[in-house]
Amino acid sequence: MPRTSFAPLAPVFVLAAVVGILAAAPSSGAELNRVAPAPAVVVPNAAPREVAYFAGGCFWGVEGVFDHVRGVTSAVSGYAGGRTARPTYDMVSTGTTGHAETVRVTFDPRQVSYAQLLRIYYSVVTDPTQLNRQGPDSGTQYRGALFPTSAAQARQARAYIAQLSAAHVFARPIVTRVEPFSGFATAEAYHQGYMARNPMSPYIIVNDRPKLSALRRLFPAIVRG
Repeated sequence: MPRTSFAPLAPVFVLAAVVGILAAAPSSGAELNRVAPAPAVVVPNAAPREVAYFAGGCFWGVEGVFDHVRGVTSAVSGYAGGRTARPTYDMVSTGTTGHAETVRVTFDPRQVSYAQLLRIYYSVVTDPTQLNRQGPDSGTQYRGALFPTSAAQARQARAYIAQLSAAHVFARPIVTRVEPFSGFATAEAYHQGYMARNPMSPYIIVNDRPKLSALRRLFPAIVRG
């Protein structure tokens, strides 16, 4: 689904656009008022740097959330999981390249663990019960997916999905995919930091700012900014 910032619009038109989006778009369904349980499987990492890849709908909100987590040094929007060597937004938006809108999260595992990032992902970032869609956006490019970069990440990702499923944390089955990491292509410059640069975008107001508010409410100890 094409997305537009509407940043230049006057406040009254922004409000009207937001009301229209709320009326027309399905809810993301994310459990924004309840924190997911702590992961039972945690693999410590004493290295100063680790990289993880998360897909959970439009990358604007995914990036916007992780960018406010203490210990995260970089959150970059891009594309992963596809077949095209040099994907562009227009190509990925067709849903034919196999890519998912994905965020590369670089973090210091001594400050925030991969397991903690998984907990944030399932509590705030995405509704893991929506198949090939998230909120108003539909297509395989908006699927929920994790792309582990190590055996330790893969073990933790699969264990956490099993844990959440066994505990029936969500009313419907979790459909998040754990996919082999086969490369990442950085998205166009105008997608980077989109949430921070376009706070009055109706799309951001409706779909993404609630996620950031939930992050601050549910995980105050590890929020920055």
